[in-house]
Amino acid sequence: MGTDPRARHAQAIVSGSKERAEWNNLITHYSKSSFSRHAVALFHHLPSPPNVVSWTALISAHSHTLLPLRHFLAMLRHPTLPNPRTLASLFATCAALSFSALPFALSLHSLALKLSLSHHPFPASALLSLYSKLRMPLLARQLFDEIPHPDNVCFSALVVALAHNSLSPQALSAFSDMRRHAFSSTVHSVSGGLRAAAHLAALEQCRIIHAHAVASGLDSNVVVASALVDAYGKAGVVDDARRVFKDNFSHMNVVGWNAMMAAYAQQGDCQSAFEHFRSLQSRGFLPDEYTFLAILTALYNAGMFVQIEGWLTRMTTDYGLEPSLEHYTCLVGAMARAGEFERAERVVLTMPFEPDAAVWRALLSVCAHRGDADKAWSVAKRVLELEPHDDYAYVIVANVLSSQGRWNDVLELRKMMKDRRVKKKGGRSWIEVQGEVHVFVAGDWKHERSKEIYQKLAELMGDIEKLGYVPLWDEVLHNVGEEKRKEALWYHSEKLAVAFGVLCGSVPPGKPLRVVKNLRICKDCHEAFKYMTRVLEREIIVRDVNRYHRFLNGNCTCRDIW
Repeated sequence: MGTDPRARHAQAIVSGSKERAEWNNLITHYSKSSFSRHAVALFHHLPSPPNVVSWTALISAHSHTLLPLRHFLAMLRHPTLPNPRTLASLFATCAALSFSALPFALSLHSLALKLSLSHHPFPASALLSLYSKLRMPLLARQLFDEIPHPDNVCFSALVVALAHNSLSPQALSAFSDMRRHAFSSTVHSVSGGLRAAAHLAALEQCRIIHAHAVASGLDSNVVVASALVDAYGKAGVVDDARRVFKDNFSHMNVVGWNAMMAAYAQQGDCQSAFEHFRSLQSRGFLPDEYTFLAILTALYNAGMFVQIEGWLTRMTTDYGLEPSLEHYTCLVGAMARAGEFERAERVVLTMPFEPDAAVWRALLSVCAHRGDADKAWSVAKRVLELEPHDDYAYVIVANVLSSQGRWNDVLELRKMMKDRRVKKKGGRSWIEVQGEVHVFVAGDWKHERSKEIYQKLAELMGDIEKLGYVPLWDEVLHNVGEEKRKEALWYHSEKLAVAFGVLCGSVPPGKPLRVVKNLRICKDCHEAFKYMTRVLEREIIVRDVNRYHRFLNGNCTCRDIW
């Protein structure tokens, strides 16, 4: 609508038009222009009584405020019942207002059910998006399953809802179902699928969706292009991320720039991150908080801890950006790693935020790395004050205590875990083979090829022991037999994933084996993989919860800092 709505309004007055459809369109025109306040005035001076279309046009005029909800209540008192577009607009308003509008949204959903409108594609897709934003993905899935004839917008909303809430395998499955039912893809479904693939670091899925985006003509869309950069970056394939970035350089926005910098940051490639920072500015973009988070992460992963504080100062003084808790967490971890533990602790206690468990975990990780059991226990108490059932704190302290032979303290700690009913979170690792993701847990025998996997792993462990690998027994309790200790170390999920990758030739010879882990990689697996690269004569790449580890020729790019 390029014309000024006031001109159309004047024409309608002069012509003396009584056509309600024309006046309803004018309300809609006002609501989508910079003169949205005029929509309300016009609504109250319509030449004929408003109908549901009139009310819907008015409700759509102020979608980010409480006004649509008030207009809706007035509409019901009129009385006028909503149509599918009315409900879709109201659900979108509730999504914009987030949790403050949850009670209204649930009541509105009930009304939609009573009117048999909840399964109409318009309100259904809006409701899916609402439940996604409110972190209720299971409700979104249930709602979708009840839609008799979902369209591509509904499928897109489901894919985004699942991906947004870290249900990545389900999101990829929904994307696959959409394609199997021959629905055309949208920018949102493709970017949602890529987000899910990025979370899993599923490289083959990234490439499949990329090929589909090209075939659908969506690959040059800035949202899809940015999602591709992010997906390839999180899969650790920086060259592919850079290729997509360059192909879309002319119309890439700051989100895409940040995604490219984050890809470098995960690898600890500071120089490339710095170069992109300068290039971003030269293109007229202003760096935001995510740009600086990428810089800080790159520095941290490169072990360049001293420079982090300077960049944080630059962020505030030169760009007027307020650091978030994530930025401070990076600074605290860097200070502690650089040997300034007490100073890092002071930053935690004096920063302009209430420290959360993640900040204290950053310090706890450093305590564990230094082997400082007393300090680790002190910091762990801080974590447990905030999250009493955080298994990470208990396990890290137990490992530090056991490494120093303080077995009585370890037993006391484990008793505390039992009394509080704290269970150790299961470590999971996955590897992608021919586009299919295979998930493993420690001591897992559920895989159909488990017997072969364990045989291959035993063969690998025997080979690396001949090269000098010594198991890090301090990672497990001392008072168990050798077979039990071997089982506790040998059969970690990441080792099983690597053995499976070797067994089935998951990638062509000479190409890296890629494993993703949902927790921090343990010291023993880290050490074992260094040796395995020598035995296998190939690279092993592991993305754990902290960073990428690239093992090659007996070394890791993290330099034992993670």
